[in-house]
Amino acid sequence: MDSQNTQNLSYKAGEAQGEAQEKTNTMMDKAANAAQSAQESLQEVGNQLQAKAQEAAEAVKNATGMNNNK
Repeated sequence: MDSQNTQNLSYKAGEAQGEAQEKTNTMMDKAANAAQSAQESLQEVGNQLQAKAQEAAEAVKNATGMNNNK
């Protein structure tokens, strides 16, 4: 193998490595975005459940006459 072929193969290998790294970075970014979105969704669900539980507790207090807010 002459030096021209070696340089060409080396260039192509470097190019392939760069493309693979770029694809890896893109996939990692997508995964991080998906994880962030899931975390935000779960936080919202948690907030909604907490609000519903508070409403239910207030309804029980009102029904049993234990609500001191009146």
